[in-house]
Amino acid sequence: MARILSIDYGEKRTGLAVTDPLQIIATGLCTVESSKLMAYLKDYFAREQVELVIIGMPANMDESDTHATPLVTKFVTAFKKTFLGLAIEEVDERFTSKLASQSILKMGLKKKDRRRKGLIDEVAATIMLQEYLESISN
Repeated sequence: MARILSIDYGEKRTGLAVTDPLQIIATGLCTVESSKLMAYLKDYFAREQVELVIIGMPANMDESDTHATPLVTKFVTAFKKTFLGLAIEEVDERFTSKLASQSILKMGLKKKDRRRKGLIDEVAATIMLQEYLESISN
């Protein structure tokens, strides 16, 4: 089986998470500068078999677009042009950053580690992916 990759896209940084090859467990992969994301993905896809990419689509509580929605939409368009044939699915990302912040606090990380800006993005991508896995297993 191939992996599923999760993207928490941001203007400056993007958090990535990935499943194991059996698509059972979601694990944080890394955080990449958004300007270098396409190059990173090209390299990653050359090394690892990925069958699906999920990306968090930001939305307000009333389903309206946020300030970040056009950025994500633009990225999705570029992704589809670059990676022909690789499926990308948009998922709801509401509350993932807040849940990520709470999870990091509960992990008991040192203050210095909690300040790592990309950690929240990576954990948010992991939460999105785990929620996706749970939704397709039901």
